[in-house]
Amino acid sequence: MNPRALTPVLRVVNRCLHLLVAGLLALAAVRALAGGGPGAPGVLLAAVGFGAVYAAGPLTPAVGRRRGATALWLAAVGAVWLVLLVLTKDALWLAFPLYFVELHLLPRRPALAAVLATALAAGGAFALHQGAVQPAAFIGPVLGAAVATATVLGYQALYRESEERRRLIDELTAARADLAAADHAAGVLAERERLAREIHDTLAQGLSSIQLLLRAAERALPADPEAAGRHVRVAREAAQDNLAEARRFVRALAPPVLDDLPLAGALERLCATAADRYGLPVHFTLSGDAVPLPAAYEPALVRVAQSALANAAQHAGAGRVEVTLSYMGSEVALDVVDDGAGFDPAAVPAGRGSAAGGDTGGFGLAAMRARMHALGGTLTVESAAGRGTAVAAQLAVPADTAVPAAGGRVPVEDRP
Repeated sequence: MNPRALTPVLRVVNRCLHLLVAGLLALAAVRALAGGGPGAPGVLLAAVGFGAVYAAGPLTPAVGRRRGATALWLAAVGAVWLVLLVLTKDALWLAFPLYFVELHLLPRRPALAAVLATALAAGGAFALHQGAVQPAAFIGPVLGAAVATATVLGYQALYRESEERRRLIDELTAARADLAAADHAAGVLAERERLAREIHDTLAQGLSSIQLLLRAAERALPADPEAAGRHVRVAREAAQDNLAEARRFVRALAPPVLDDLPLAGALERLCATAADRYGLPVHFTLSGDAVPLPAAYEPALVRVAQSALANAAQHAGAGRVEVTLSYMGSEVALDVVDDGAGFDPAAVPAGRGSAAGGDTGGFGLAAMRARMHALGGTLTVESAAGRGTAVAAQLAVPADTAVPAAGGRVPVEDRP
Protein backbone atom coordinates (compact mmCIF):
# COMPACT_ATOMS: atom_id res chain seq x y z
CA MET A 1 0.00 0.00 0.00
CA ASN A 2 2.63 2.49 -1.17
CA PRO A 3 1.06 5.97 -0.99
CA ARG A 4 3.32 7.28 -3.76
CA ALA A 5 1.85 4.72 -6.18
CA LEU A 6 -1.76 5.79 -5.53
CA THR A 7 -3.98 8.25 -7.35
CA PRO A 8 -5.56 11.07 -5.32
CA VAL A 9 -8.85 9.17 -5.11
CA LEU A 10 -7.14 6.01 -3.95
CA ARG A 11 -5.18 7.96 -1.35
CA VAL A 12 -8.46 9.07 0.21
CA VAL A 13 -9.84 5.51 0.03
CA ASN A 14 -6.59 4.24 1.54
CA ARG A 15 -6.87 6.55 4.54
CA CYS A 16 -10.51 5.63 5.05
CA LEU A 17 -9.54 1.96 4.89
CA HIS A 18 -6.91 2.44 7.61
CA LEU A 19 -9.45 4.23 9.79
CA LEU A 20 -11.96 1.44 9.21
CA VAL A 21 -9.45 -1.22 10.27
CA ALA A 22 -8.50 0.77 13.36
CA GLY A 23 -12.15 1.27 14.30
CA LEU A 24 -13.06 -2.39 13.84
CA LEU A 25 -10.03 -3.49 15.88
CA ALA A 26 -10.99 -1.08 18.66
CA LEU A 27 -14.56 -2.37 18.54
CA ALA A 28 -13.42 -5.98 18.87
CA ALA A 29 -11.09 -5.12 21.78
CA VAL A 30 -13.70 -3.02 23.61
CA ARG A 31 -16.39 -5.69 23.25
CA ALA A 32 -13.99 -8.34 24.51
CA LEU A 33 -13.01 -6.27 27.54
CA ALA A 34 -16.64 -5.31 28.20
CA GLY A 35 -17.66 -8.99 28.14
CA GLY A 36 -15.07 -9.80 30.80
CA GLY A 37 -14.62 -13.36 29.60
CA PRO A 38 -11.47 -15.44 30.16
CA GLY A 39 -10.40 -14.88 26.55
CA ALA A 40 -10.43 -11.09 26.77
CA PRO A 41 -6.66 -10.72 27.34
CA GLY A 42 -5.97 -12.95 24.32
CA VAL A 43 -8.34 -10.95 22.15
CA LEU A 44 -6.66 -7.72 23.26
CA LEU A 45 -3.21 -9.15 22.57
CA ALA A 46 -4.27 -10.49 19.16
CA ALA A 47 -5.87 -7.13 18.28
CA VAL A 48 -2.68 -5.29 19.18
CA GLY A 49 -0.63 -7.78 17.15
CA PHE A 50 -2.94 -7.40 14.14
CA GLY A 51 -2.69 -3.62 14.37
CA ALA A 52 1.10 -3.73 14.56
CA VAL A 53 1.43 -6.10 11.58
CA TYR A 54 -1.10 -4.14 9.57
CA ALA A 55 0.63 -0.80 10.33
CA ALA A 56 3.96 -2.26 9.20
CA GLY A 57 2.65 -2.50 5.61
CA PRO A 58 2.20 1.23 4.82
CA LEU A 59 5.50 1.96 6.58
CA THR A 60 7.46 -0.56 4.50
CA PRO A 61 8.50 0.80 1.06
CA ALA A 62 8.78 -2.69 -0.43
CA VAL A 63 5.12 -3.49 0.24
CA GLY A 64 3.15 -2.57 -2.86
CA ARG A 65 6.29 -2.47 -5.02
CA ARG A 66 7.69 -5.98 -4.76
CA ARG A 67 5.48 -9.01 -5.08
CA GLY A 68 7.45 -11.07 -2.55
CA ALA A 69 7.30 -8.44 0.18
CA THR A 70 3.62 -7.77 -0.54
CA ALA A 71 2.70 -11.47 -0.38
CA LEU A 72 4.68 -11.94 2.85
CA TRP A 73 2.96 -8.99 4.50
CA LEU A 74 -0.51 -10.14 3.43
CA ALA A 75 0.24 -13.64 4.71
CA ALA A 76 1.30 -12.20 8.08
CA VAL A 77 -1.82 -10.03 8.29
CA GLY A 78 -4.00 -13.01 7.36
CA ALA A 79 -2.35 -15.25 9.94
CA VAL A 80 -2.83 -12.77 12.79
CA TRP A 81 -6.38 -12.14 11.62
CA LEU A 82 -7.15 -15.87 11.71
CA VAL A 83 -5.91 -16.01 15.31
CA LEU A 84 -8.09 -13.06 16.22
CA LEU A 85 -10.98 -14.63 14.30
CA VAL A 86 -10.73 -17.79 16.34
CA LEU A 87 -10.72 -15.82 19.58
CA THR A 88 -13.68 -13.53 18.78
CA LYS A 89 -16.42 -13.47 16.20
CA ASP A 90 -16.17 -9.67 16.14
CA ALA A 91 -13.03 -10.08 13.99
CA LEU A 92 -15.38 -11.20 11.22
CA TRP A 93 -15.96 -7.53 10.30
CA LEU A 94 -12.29 -7.11 9.45
CA ALA A 95 -12.82 -9.32 6.40
CA PHE A 96 -14.43 -6.44 4.49
CA PRO A 97 -11.43 -4.03 4.57
CA LEU A 98 -9.14 -7.01 3.92
CA TYR A 99 -10.99 -7.60 0.63
CA PHE A 100 -10.01 -4.13 -0.59
CA VAL A 101 -6.41 -4.54 0.55
CA GLU A 102 -6.03 -7.82 -1.34
CA LEU A 103 -7.74 -6.53 -4.46
CA HIS A 104 -5.53 -3.46 -4.48
CA LEU A 105 -2.16 -5.09 -3.84
CA LEU A 106 -2.42 -8.37 -5.76
CA PRO A 107 -2.84 -9.12 -9.46
CA ARG A 108 -6.40 -9.91 -10.51
CA ARG A 109 -6.39 -13.72 -10.30
CA PRO A 110 -4.41 -14.04 -7.04
CA ALA A 111 -6.53 -11.22 -5.59
CA LEU A 112 -9.80 -13.01 -6.42
CA ALA A 113 -8.43 -16.22 -4.89
CA ALA A 114 -7.36 -14.37 -1.74
CA VAL A 115 -10.75 -12.66 -1.44
CA LEU A 116 -12.54 -15.99 -1.80
CA ALA A 117 -10.29 -17.59 0.83
CA THR A 118 -10.91 -14.66 3.19
CA ALA A 119 -14.69 -14.94 2.71
CA LEU A 120 -14.64 -18.69 3.36
CA ALA A 121 -12.47 -18.19 6.45
CA ALA A 122 -14.85 -15.55 7.77
CA GLY A 123 -17.88 -17.78 7.11
CA GLY A 124 -16.19 -20.77 8.68
CA ALA A 125 -15.21 -18.83 11.81
CA PHE A 126 -18.73 -17.50 12.17
CA ALA A 127 -20.11 -21.05 11.92
CA LEU A 128 -17.52 -22.15 14.51
CA HIS A 129 -18.62 -19.51 16.99
CA GLN A 130 -22.31 -20.31 16.32
CA GLY A 131 -21.69 -24.02 16.79
CA ALA A 132 -23.54 -24.89 13.59
CA VAL A 133 -22.85 -24.70 9.88
CA GLN A 134 -25.59 -22.74 8.16
CA PRO A 135 -25.75 -21.14 4.68
CA ALA A 136 -26.42 -17.77 6.30
CA ALA A 137 -22.95 -17.90 7.86
CA PHE A 138 -21.36 -17.69 4.38
CA ILE A 139 -23.87 -15.45 2.64
CA GLY A 140 -22.75 -12.29 4.42
CA PRO A 141 -19.00 -12.69 3.80
CA VAL A 142 -19.56 -13.77 0.20
CA LEU A 143 -21.85 -10.82 -0.50
CA GLY A 144 -19.31 -8.47 1.07
CA ALA A 145 -16.60 -10.01 -1.08
CA ALA A 146 -18.79 -9.56 -4.19
CA VAL A 147 -19.48 -5.91 -3.37
CA ALA A 148 -15.80 -5.20 -2.70
CA THR A 149 -14.76 -6.97 -5.91
CA ALA A 150 -17.34 -5.13 -8.02
CA THR A 151 -16.32 -1.81 -6.49
CA VAL A 152 -12.60 -2.30 -7.09
CA LEU A 153 -12.99 -3.72 -10.60
CA GLY A 154 -15.39 -0.93 -11.52
CA TYR A 155 -12.99 1.70 -10.29
CA GLN A 156 -10.13 0.08 -12.18
CA ALA A 157 -12.20 0.10 -15.36
CA LEU A 158 -13.03 3.78 -14.85
CA TYR A 159 -9.38 4.52 -14.13
CA ARG A 160 -8.27 2.77 -17.33
CA GLU A 161 -10.86 4.70 -19.32
CA SER A 162 -9.72 7.94 -17.69
CA GLU A 163 -6.11 7.16 -18.54
CA GLU A 164 -7.08 6.38 -22.12
CA ARG A 165 -8.89 9.70 -22.36
CA ARG A 166 -5.91 11.47 -20.85
CA ARG A 167 -3.65 9.81 -23.40
CA LEU A 168 -5.98 10.84 -26.23
CA ILE A 169 -6.10 14.40 -24.90
CA ASP A 170 -2.30 14.48 -24.75
CA GLU A 171 -2.15 13.24 -28.33
CA LEU A 172 -4.74 15.82 -29.38
CA THR A 173 -2.78 18.56 -27.64
CA ALA A 174 0.42 17.43 -29.34
CA ALA A 175 -1.38 17.23 -32.69
CA ARG A 176 -2.77 20.72 -32.16
CA ALA A 177 0.70 22.00 -31.38
CA ASP A 178 2.06 20.31 -34.51
CA LEU A 179 -0.79 21.78 -36.55
CA ALA A 180 -0.12 25.23 -35.14
CA ALA A 181 3.56 24.86 -36.00
CA ALA A 182 2.66 23.68 -39.51
CA ASP A 183 0.24 26.59 -39.95
CA HIS A 184 2.94 28.97 -38.77
CA ALA A 185 5.44 27.49 -41.21
CA ALA A 186 2.89 27.68 -44.02
CA GLY A 187 2.16 31.28 -43.11
CA VAL A 188 5.86 32.10 -43.16
CA LEU A 189 6.24 30.49 -46.59
CA ALA A 190 3.15 32.27 -47.91
CA GLU A 191 4.46 35.59 -46.62
CA ARG A 192 7.82 34.94 -48.24
CA GLU A 193 6.10 34.24 -51.54
CA ARG A 194 4.03 37.41 -51.18
CA LEU A 195 7.17 39.44 -50.45
CA ALA A 196 8.91 37.92 -53.45
CA ARG A 197 5.99 38.74 -55.74
CA GLU A 198 5.66 42.28 -54.45
CA ILE A 199 9.39 42.98 -54.69
CA HIS A 200 9.56 41.54 -58.21
CA ASP A 201 6.52 43.39 -59.49
CA THR A 202 7.40 46.73 -57.89
CA LEU A 203 10.90 47.47 -56.68
CA ALA A 204 12.83 45.07 -58.91
CA GLN A 205 11.01 46.12 -62.08
CA GLY A 206 11.28 49.79 -61.15
CA LEU A 207 14.98 49.62 -60.41
CA SER A 208 15.54 47.78 -63.68
CA SER A 209 13.73 50.47 -65.62
CA ILE A 210 15.69 53.19 -63.80
CA GLN A 211 18.89 51.42 -64.76
CA LEU A 212 17.83 51.30 -68.43
CA LEU A 213 16.86 54.97 -68.39
CA LEU A 214 20.12 56.05 -66.83
CA ARG A 215 22.07 54.00 -69.37
CA ALA A 216 20.11 55.68 -72.17
CA ALA A 217 20.81 59.08 -70.61
CA GLU A 218 24.50 58.24 -70.35
CA ARG A 219 24.63 57.31 -74.02
CA ALA A 220 22.69 60.40 -75.11
CA LEU A 221 24.44 62.89 -72.85
CA PRO A 222 27.37 63.95 -75.10
CA ALA A 223 25.38 64.28 -78.29
CA ASP A 224 21.84 65.12 -77.13
CA PRO A 225 21.61 66.75 -73.67
CA GLU A 226 17.86 67.29 -74.11
CA ALA A 227 17.23 63.56 -74.61
CA ALA A 228 19.49 62.77 -71.69
CA GLY A 229 17.55 65.19 -69.51
CA ARG A 230 14.29 63.55 -70.58
CA HIS A 231 15.65 60.13 -69.63
CA VAL A 232 16.83 61.44 -66.26
CA ARG A 233 13.41 63.00 -65.63
CA VAL A 234 11.64 59.74 -66.37
CA ALA A 235 14.12 57.88 -64.18
CA ARG A 236 13.43 60.32 -61.35
CA GLU A 237 9.69 59.79 -61.75
CA ALA A 238 10.25 56.03 -61.73
CA ALA A 239 12.25 56.37 -58.51
CA GLN A 240 9.41 58.40 -56.94
CA ASP A 241 6.87 55.80 -58.03
CA ASN A 242 9.00 53.02 -56.56
CA LEU A 243 9.36 54.92 -53.30
CA ALA A 244 5.58 55.15 -53.10
CA GLU A 245 5.31 51.47 -53.97
CA ALA A 246 7.81 50.61 -51.23
CA ARG A 247 5.88 52.56 -48.61
CA ARG A 248 2.59 50.94 -49.55
CA PHE A 249 4.30 47.59 -49.83
CA VAL A 250 5.47 47.88 -46.21
CA ARG A 251 1.90 48.68 -45.18
CA ALA A 252 0.51 45.91 -47.46
CA LEU A 253 -1.71 48.41 -49.32
CA ALA A 254 -2.90 48.50 -52.92
CA PRO A 255 -0.73 49.95 -55.71
CA PRO A 256 -0.70 53.78 -55.66
CA VAL A 257 -2.14 53.88 -59.18
CA LEU A 258 -5.42 52.59 -57.66
CA ASP A 259 -5.61 55.35 -55.05
CA ASP A 260 -7.83 57.65 -57.11
CA LEU A 261 -8.70 55.63 -60.20
CA PRO A 262 -10.88 52.62 -61.03
CA LEU A 263 -9.23 49.51 -62.43
CA ALA A 264 -9.57 50.55 -66.08
CA GLY A 265 -8.19 54.01 -65.38
CA ALA A 266 -5.31 52.55 -63.36
CA LEU A 267 -4.39 50.20 -66.19
CA GLU A 268 -4.60 53.00 -68.73
CA ARG A 269 -2.30 55.18 -66.61
CA LEU A 270 0.03 52.23 -66.14
CA CYS A 271 0.22 51.75 -69.91
CA ALA A 272 0.96 55.45 -70.41
CA THR A 273 3.68 55.36 -67.75
CA ALA A 274 5.21 52.24 -69.29
CA ALA A 275 5.19 53.82 -72.75
CA ASP A 276 6.92 56.90 -71.40
CA ARG A 277 9.38 54.93 -69.30
CA TYR A 278 10.36 52.31 -71.87
CA GLY A 279 9.76 54.26 -75.07
CA LEU A 280 7.45 51.45 -76.17
CA PRO A 281 3.99 51.98 -77.73
CA VAL A 282 1.42 50.51 -75.32
CA HIS A 283 -2.25 50.57 -76.25
CA PHE A 284 -5.01 49.96 -73.71
CA THR A 285 -8.50 48.70 -74.57
CA LEU A 286 -11.53 48.29 -72.31
CA SER A 287 -14.13 45.73 -73.35
CA GLY A 288 -17.51 45.34 -71.64
CA ASP A 289 -19.20 47.21 -68.81
CA ALA A 290 -17.18 47.53 -65.61
CA VAL A 291 -18.63 45.89 -62.52
CA PRO A 292 -17.51 46.08 -58.88
CA LEU A 293 -14.80 43.52 -58.12
CA PRO A 294 -13.59 42.02 -54.84
CA ALA A 295 -10.94 44.12 -53.13
CA ALA A 296 -8.10 41.72 -53.92
CA TYR A 297 -8.84 41.49 -57.65
CA GLU A 298 -7.80 44.96 -58.77
CA PRO A 299 -4.32 45.02 -57.15
CA ALA A 300 -3.63 41.53 -58.50
CA LEU A 301 -4.58 42.49 -62.07
CA VAL A 302 -2.54 45.69 -61.87
CA ARG A 303 0.49 43.72 -60.66
CA VAL A 304 0.10 41.18 -63.48
CA ALA A 305 -0.07 43.96 -66.06
CA GLN A 306 2.90 45.71 -64.44
CA SER A 307 5.04 42.57 -64.54
CA ALA A 308 4.04 41.62 -68.08
CA LEU A 309 4.71 45.13 -69.43
CA ALA A 310 8.12 45.28 -67.78
CA ASN A 311 9.12 41.93 -69.23
CA ALA A 312 7.84 42.80 -72.67
CA ALA A 313 9.92 45.98 -72.67
CA GLN A 314 13.05 44.70 -70.97
CA HIS A 315 13.39 41.14 -72.27
CA ALA A 316 11.22 40.59 -75.34
CA GLY A 317 12.47 43.47 -77.49
CA ALA A 318 8.85 44.20 -78.37
CA GLY A 319 7.88 47.01 -80.74
CA ARG A 320 4.27 47.22 -79.54
CA VAL A 321 2.12 45.97 -76.66
CA GLU A 322 -1.66 45.64 -76.42
CA VAL A 323 -3.32 45.58 -72.99
CA THR A 324 -7.00 44.62 -72.89
CA LEU A 325 -9.31 44.54 -69.87
CA SER A 326 -12.49 42.55 -70.59
CA TYR A 327 -15.61 42.36 -68.44
CA MET A 328 -17.45 39.26 -69.65
CA GLY A 329 -20.37 38.87 -67.31
CA SER A 330 -19.19 36.12 -64.99
CA GLU A 331 -15.48 36.74 -65.61
CA VAL A 332 -12.98 39.54 -65.83
CA ALA A 333 -9.92 39.01 -68.03
CA LEU A 334 -6.68 40.85 -68.57
CA ASP A 335 -4.63 40.22 -71.72
CA VAL A 336 -1.14 41.57 -72.37
CA VAL A 337 0.10 40.81 -75.89
CA ASP A 338 3.42 41.86 -77.38
CA ASP A 339 5.14 41.32 -80.74
CA GLY A 340 8.53 40.57 -79.23
CA ALA A 341 10.96 37.69 -79.57
CA GLY A 342 8.76 35.21 -77.76
CA PHE A 343 9.92 32.03 -76.01
CA ASP A 344 8.91 28.44 -75.32
CA PRO A 345 6.79 28.40 -72.11
CA ALA A 346 7.28 24.63 -71.77
CA ALA A 347 11.03 25.15 -71.52
CA VAL A 348 10.73 27.45 -68.49
CA PRO A 349 11.35 25.51 -65.23
CA ALA A 350 8.46 25.47 -62.74
CA GLY A 351 8.63 28.36 -60.36
CA ARG A 352 10.90 30.44 -62.63
CA GLY A 353 10.63 32.61 -65.68
CA SER A 354 8.83 35.75 -66.57
CA ALA A 355 5.76 35.82 -68.70
CA ALA A 356 6.09 38.19 -71.58
CA GLY A 357 9.49 38.08 -73.10
CA GLY A 358 10.64 34.83 -71.58
CA ASP A 359 13.06 35.99 -68.92
CA THR A 360 13.96 32.50 -67.81
CA GLY A 361 16.05 33.79 -64.95
CA GLY A 362 13.24 35.80 -63.38
CA PHE A 363 10.32 35.30 -61.08
CA GLY A 364 7.53 36.93 -63.08
CA LEU A 365 5.70 33.94 -64.51
CA ALA A 366 5.59 32.13 -61.17
CA ALA A 367 4.54 35.32 -59.38
CA MET A 368 1.70 36.05 -61.80
CA ARG A 369 0.43 32.49 -61.65
CA ALA A 370 0.60 32.50 -57.86
CA ARG A 371 -1.44 35.72 -57.73
CA MET A 372 -4.15 34.29 -59.95
CA HIS A 373 -4.27 30.89 -58.27
CA ALA A 374 -4.53 32.54 -54.84
CA LEU A 375 -7.74 34.21 -56.03
CA GLY A 376 -9.10 31.11 -57.75
CA GLY A 377 -8.24 32.39 -61.22
CA THR A 378 -6.05 31.19 -64.06
CA LEU A 379 -3.06 32.51 -65.95
CA THR A 380 -2.35 31.35 -69.49
CA VAL A 381 0.83 32.10 -71.42
CA GLU A 382 0.95 31.62 -75.19
CA SER A 383 4.26 32.22 -76.92
CA ALA A 384 6.64 30.90 -79.53
CA ALA A 385 10.06 31.98 -80.76
CA GLY A 386 9.70 34.99 -83.05
CA ARG A 387 5.90 35.19 -82.63
CA GLY A 388 5.51 37.33 -79.54
CA THR A 389 3.86 36.51 -76.22
CA ALA A 390 0.30 36.65 -74.95
CA VAL A 391 -0.43 36.63 -71.22
CA ALA A 392 -4.06 36.03 -70.25
CA ALA A 393 -5.28 36.34 -66.64
CA GLN A 394 -8.86 35.41 -65.79
CA LEU A 395 -10.86 35.76 -62.56
CA ALA A 396 -14.44 34.76 -61.82
CA VAL A 397 -16.74 37.65 -60.93
CA PRO A 398 -19.05 36.96 -57.92
CA ALA A 399 -22.62 36.21 -58.98
CA ASP A 400 -24.10 39.20 -57.13
CA THR A 401 -21.98 41.64 -59.18
CA ALA A 402 -21.85 39.91 -62.57
CA VAL A 403 -23.85 41.51 -65.40
CA PRO A 404 -24.33 40.44 -69.02
CA ALA A 405 -21.28 41.33 -71.08
CA ALA A 406 -21.67 44.31 -73.35
CA GLY A 407 -18.63 43.47 -75.39
CA GLY A 408 -16.57 40.51 -76.32
CA ARG A 409 -13.02 39.60 -75.65
CA VAL A 410 -10.62 40.31 -78.51
CA PRO A 411 -9.18 36.99 -79.73
CA VAL A 412 -5.46 36.59 -79.13
CA GLU A 413 -4.75 35.80 -82.76
CA ASP A 414 -6.27 39.16 -83.84
CA ARG A 415 -3.88 41.15 -81.66
CA PRO A 416 -0.36 42.23 -82.51
